[in-house]
Parts: sequence; structure tokens; C-alpha cells
Amino acid sequence: MKLLVATTNPGKLKEIKRILEPIGLEVVEPTENIEVEETGTTFLENAYLKANAYYDKFKLPTLADDSGLVVDALGGYPGVYSSRFHEIEFGGKEPIIGSRDETNIRKLLRLMKGREDRSARFVAFVVLYFNGKGFFAEGECKGTITESPRGQGGFGYDPIFKPEGFKKTMAELSPAEKDAVSHRGKALRNMSELLSKCKL
Repeated sequence: MKLLVATTNPGKLKEIKRILEPIGLEVVEPTENIEVEETGTTFLENAYLKANAYYDKFKLPTLADDSGLVVDALGGYPGVYSSRFHEIEFGGKEPIIGSRDETNIRKLLRLMKGREDRSARFVAFVVLYFNGKGFFAEGECKGTITESPRGQGGFGYDPIFKPEGFKKTMAELSPAEKDAVSHRGKALRNMSELLSKCKL
């Protein structure tokens, strides 16, 4: 079965392919990026908006995810603003130096400086949309924010997030280790269970 993934993020595509292709799904990349305005106030709403938009364009069963980092000491920020944290007013805008990921990390570490409570969690919602029907699944990975970035793997906030039970950051884990504990890995496995119970 072909399954279109509503993203052009290479990191997300790799993770999704690693988890879904072994269960017999043919993961298809979009031939063009669609600008979807993420007007939702939750991860689930934004994932649905993306899945619906890509399905309307390509007419293939479409999987979309929306995910981010929730930091307790920051009242839940970056949350749904994780990918564009540097440009929102909360905590002051951060000028882009280097990549967007590096800029987001720099802002987060600035806001976390001196804070004792460094608890955080990655949250992911995935939505499968086809023929006017939508299914969703979620996953969560608890951990803490490190004092500085470590590791070259992964993307986003991975270099400053240490999952529970590990001394390494998400960016220092092997792909297999990350898939086993990551929020997206858990959400995708939950979705695969749903897929095994329905026929598209």
C-alpha cells in the first residue's frame, strides 16, 4: 500500500520510512511542498490540517505528523511553535545565526539558563487521512533539557534533549535506539496497529 507522507523534512522522512516500510507500507515522498498554514492550537489539529491538504492535492492516503518539545519550566513552550520558536514573541525573538534548528536551540537554552527544573517531553500526533476519513495516534517521550548541545544525529531539539533512562541526548542515540523511545516512533507504531485493523 502506498502512503504519502505530508512533509519534506528529510529527518522526519527517514524516521517514518524506517518504522513503516518494514511492515509493508510503501512510503511516498511528495513531489512538491505545500505551504499549509498551521492555525491549530494543538499538535493534533495541525497534523490534521497537513494531512487533509496533502490528500486533497495528491489523492493518496496521507500521513502527517505534528510534533514538538514541551518544556515545563516555560509553561509548555515551545509546544506547537517548536519549529518556529525563534520568531515568536515569547521570550524575545532570536536572530537566525546558522540553521533554524541551531537558532531555536540557542533561544531555548537562553530561556532555560539557571533553571533547576529542566523536565521536558517530546510529543507527537500522527494523522492518517483518506476518502474523508481520519485516524490519529500519539506518542510521548519524557526527558530533560541539557545545559548544552551534544551529538550530531537527529534534528530539531535532539541535541539538547536527554530521554529518561539515558545518559546520551537524542542526537547521540543510534537510529534504532531513537526509534525505540522517540515520541514519533511510539506514535507511528500506534498508527501501524490501527492500519493493521483497517483496509484502505
